[in-house]
Amino acid sequence: MERRKTTITHLINLLQSCIDKKAHVAGNLLHAHILRNGLFDDTFLCNRLIELYSKCNNTHSAQHLFDKMPHKDIYSWNAILSAQCKSDDLEFAYKLFDEMPERNVVSWNNLISALVRNGLEEKALSVYNKMSNEGFVPTHITLASVFKASTALLDVEHGRRCHGLVIKIGLGKNIYVANALLSLYATCGWTKHAVRVFEEMSEPNEVTFTAMMSGLAKTDRVVEALGMFRLMIRKAVSIDSVSVSSVLGVCAREGSGVESDVFAQSDNKFSGNVHGQQVHCLTIKLGFEADLHLSNSLLDMYAKNGDMDSAEVIFSNLPERSVVSWNVMIAGYGQKYQSTKAIELLQRMKSCGFEPDEVTSINMLVACVRSGDIKTGREMFDSMPSPSVSSWNAMLSSYSQSENHKEAIKLFREMQFRGVKPDRTTLAIILSSCAAMGILESGKQVHAASLKTTSHIDNYVASGLIGIYSKCQRNELAERVFHRIPELDIVCWNSMIAGLLLNSLDIEAFMFFKQMRQNEMYPTQFSFATVLSSCAKLSSSFQGRQVHAQIEKDGYVNDIFVGSALIEMYCKCGDICGARRFFDMMHGKNTVTWNEMIHGYAQNGYGDEAVRLYKDMIASGVKPDDITFVAILTACSHSGLVDVGVEIFNSMQLDHGVEPILDHYTCMIDCLGRAGHFHEAEMLIDEMPCKDDPVIWEVLLSSCRLHANVRLAKRAAEELFRLDPKNSAPYSLLANIYSSLGRWDDLRAVRELMSENCIVKDPAYSLG
Repeated sequence: MERRKTTITHLINLLQSCIDKKAHVAGNLLHAHILRNGLFDDTFLCNRLIELYSKCNNTHSAQHLFDKMPHKDIYSWNAILSAQCKSDDLEFAYKLFDEMPERNVVSWNNLISALVRNGLEEKALSVYNKMSNEGFVPTHITLASVFKASTALLDVEHGRRCHGLVIKIGLGKNIYVANALLSLYATCGWTKHAVRVFEEMSEPNEVTFTAMMSGLAKTDRVVEALGMFRLMIRKAVSIDSVSVSSVLGVCAREGSGVESDVFAQSDNKFSGNVHGQQVHCLTIKLGFEADLHLSNSLLDMYAKNGDMDSAEVIFSNLPERSVVSWNVMIAGYGQKYQSTKAIELLQRMKSCGFEPDEVTSINMLVACVRSGDIKTGREMFDSMPSPSVSSWNAMLSSYSQSENHKEAIKLFREMQFRGVKPDRTTLAIILSSCAAMGILESGKQVHAASLKTTSHIDNYVASGLIGIYSKCQRNELAERVFHRIPELDIVCWNSMIAGLLLNSLDIEAFMFFKQMRQNEMYPTQFSFATVLSSCAKLSSSFQGRQVHAQIEKDGYVNDIFVGSALIEMYCKCGDICGARRFFDMMHGKNTVTWNEMIHGYAQNGYGDEAVRLYKDMIASGVKPDDITFVAILTACSHSGLVDVGVEIFNSMQLDHGVEPILDHYTCMIDCLGRAGHFHEAEMLIDEMPCKDDPVIWEVLLSSCRLHANVRLAKRAAEELFRLDPKNSAPYSLLANIYSSLGRWDDLRAVRELMSENCIVKDPAYSLG
């Protein structure tokens, strides 16, 4: 008996060695030895054999052994269940699970983990709920799997309930549970909760930091995400290729311009390329150059920063390439509006033996659209046998971005007709198109559709809903959506503030901004620019200075977008000296910045200063655009600088290559008319291509009234009668000219003409 016990102990040790080394042949020999020596009745030995076959991916032998076992215990059942779950034969695993005479936590963990691993998250949560109902207390393995399932389903509410249980049973400090919980909050955009979990962790590891970086970047907190990577380095946490790939993703978002809003898009971008290059150096230092996934992340970072030269160097030197590598390069050239280069890459990709996938098609579609070839993009889309949601989104986005909103809505209806389920991106795009067209009912239908697809509205979609309700002047609905968002992010706050501003609720917009700060939400460039616009409209330099102080504190003072908004605010508040002081302190001024300052001088009647600044702009090498010329010509008009105005107008196309448009002609007619230079004004009108626009003749008629030029006033009025027959303004202006000159017969004739044409004078309003 003692000898048998010694033999079994020796065999157990040998089997453990085979399990550790995955020594399948040696294990088979031990199995034969066990059978020859009549030791098959030992349950523990058989359990180890099942574990060995499972480790060596020989599920058939494991199952055959289990079926022949004379004595089975719960460990035997768990061993074979684990083997079947590992082989992903979930149907058979379920059958085994149901047949088990008894179960323990390990049994439940095996099944839940297998379901999550195979993408059956809803089923996994159902099994977990059944486990809880049967009174089993989950372990760290159970909860890590459950949080992973909740993350995949974006079911943050289920995760929060489990978080309460984690605290109750004392697993909050477990690294696996904490990482899975943090990842859930980060993925679902509940960044505040993710940060709280992170701060409570005593020893965060590389998985923790990677999840935090991704979560912060996802909610556009790029600066904090990069700070998290620096903290990771300072804490000497092991940096693997996944961590580096994650921070490269952050740099890619930084370069591509993370702030997205339904009301406006900023051209301003951070210097993501600089941070990306630093991480690239770290990649080389750590010896990760051969990692294909990391190399693709590097390509993506450079491509999204618009640095295709660097991307080409990396791509050319890759030891191996994948379809992902080609797709990133095609997308990069698409982003640079170089569809010809993208097509050339596609041909090279095929010639190198790579089969394009759907992502390739989407990237090619986007490349065509960005290059202005929407027709070719649509042909590519129509040639797809069964386009995925991503393909539909790419096509919808192309119509929306090219302001062909009618076609976008038509395509969305076709998508619904074909039974393709929209995702958050689809809904956000179509809401943007509905908002642009002011179609409230369609927006409400999309709102209903979003509620059908999920129990709570995604922040991305919520932002779009706030946008359409605001643009359709339904602020109460916008606020209702806003207040029902469980975890507000910066984009939702920005959308709400911009919506209030859009509806001239400037005080409310400022109060919302203050509330946002009280909720510990960090403003972005867009937040500051929007609230500064509300201060400008309120002519409140006091509030504007408060925001300016916050901008200084948050480090956005050198941001071009924010700086331009500050200049506009000071100018509209009449503090032209304050605006100029800030303008002179700004680094890296662009055309928008110069335009704001010139326009500020124009608004406040400082024509000479505006002209001097315009000349400084030209001397500094900054290229003026059409808005520059509207601003400077307005300044000349308001300050009576006729000769300077004519000179600048004549230089537009000749010296700067800017074709004059209606706004420029209007400014010049106003400038000449105000100064009484009617002959020149009339000659300019006769030469201009857009003389059939009522604005031109209205400006001229106002100047004629100022200088009592009856002949030209009559011509301007007649043109307006022709272009806008029902407008009472030209009749009133002409009548006032005749009245001021005592030409009563002519006045009577105008009134009779109004009566004949059924023109009703717009009523005046008293302020008293």
